Amino acid sequence: MSHSRLPTRQSAEIRQAEMVQAVLHLAARQEPASITTTEIAKLVGLSQGAVFRHFPNKQAIWLSVAQWLTANLLPLVQTAAQSSPNPLTSLATIYYTHLQFVQENPGVPRFIFHELQQPNDSPVKQEVASMLQTYSGILIGVLQQAKASQQALPNLDERSAATLFIGSIQGLVMQAMLQGSMATLEPMSLGVWDLYLTAIRQHA
Repeated sequence: MSHSRLPTRQSAEIRQAEMVQAVLHLAARQEPASITTTEIAKLVGLSQGAVFRHFPNKQAIWLSVAQWLTANLLPLVQTAAQSSPNPLTSLATIYYTHLQFVQENPGVPRFIFHELQQPNDSPVKQEVASMLQTYSGILIGVLQQAKASQQALPNLDERSAATLFIGSIQGLVMQAMLQGSMATLEPMSLGVWDLYLTAIRQHA
């Protein structure tokens, strides 16, 4: 009996995943606040009524998008953090891995900025904030390793350095959004990374 339900469940999960991707696709070219369930339905080939069979409301779709982000970005960051015995090399890998993720998913930064601007403390905003907090924790760990191996300044404030790291990526993304193309991220990122590294590195 349970096996007969399995294809339906899989089909529902596939539809939900398609709707998450539809939101990110739409967010890449318009304000997330303006995205309608009608647009989402059209993009995945469903009726608007069918959308609400998979999600109770629009907020639930947004929460799934935030959960997708956590499930896809954080493992990349964690893997990059453990990619080298040299902590500064690992930091560089995190930096460029994150930028590549944004280039491949241009709707993501628009979605994040939109949610963090919301005045209410919604489940979606909490999910995004929690993801950024975990990300910061991973960075702090790598920065502590850099201090322990005397590669970073002995008096470095790891929490501030982690905030600056994430902030530098957000700043680059905002510049790219202003220029209308995530392709501009790469040339701008090199100088920003050099500045960051100069600021935290222990100098001989």
